Amino acid sequence: MIIAIDGPAGSGKGAIAKMIDEKLGFTRIDTGAMYRCIALKMLRNGIEIENIEAIKSMLNDTKIELIKKDGELTVCLDGEDVSKLIRTPEVNAVVSPVSSVKEIRIKMVDLQRAMKDVAKDIVMEGRDITTVVFPDADLKVYLTADLDERAKRRYLELKESNADVSYGDVYENIKSRDENDKHKEMGALKIAEDAVVIDNTHLNIEETFEVFKKLIEENKTMKR
Repeated sequence: MIIAIDGPAGSGKGAIAKMIDEKLGFTRIDTGAMYRCIALKMLRNGIEIENIEAIKSMLNDTKIELIKKDGELTVCLDGEDVSKLIRTPEVNAVVSPVSSVKEIRIKMVDLQRAMKDVAKDIVMEGRDITTVVFPDADLKVYLTADLDERAKRRYLELKESNADVSYGDVYENIKSRDENDKHKEMGALKIAEDAVVIDNTHLNIEETFEVFKKLIEENKTMKR
């Protein structure tokens, strides 16, 4: 079974995918982490998004691995654990425009589609999973929440990692990402026609998971 989850930044896609992985035995594939790896490598190497030739060269010499170890997903870039480094404000600020680059998008989508056979049941989350990567997924969900609530969640997440950020900066970053994500030439954030829309503005993570669990159970029953 393939579960595809799309939605804007801070809606809880990653947290929900992790719970589905841990509690229901699915294999989680964090596509956002893959784009963050590319953004991090571009920052480290001073590569601008306009330098397409440098980007192509970098992509051909880049290895991204998502490794599940002791129940946790470790993100490796060229053999280095960058699980925390890809969640910094610096990467947050550039990941949306980086993910808009056609050459990067094509490469990442190919990698993501190739991952569908890594396990019998997978859950994949991102921005265009239901519309581009897996339009034929068994269950497609668009997870969203009010901008204020999403900014609050991301701010608290960053503060837990001791990041030096203000709520105002986080709010503006997510607001900007929303606009960029909705107007991308490729992989724009939009609701698939047959996706289930879940607004979890007033739901905590456990309550949101219960909604997903019910949908998964209903989907499996229909497939029998």
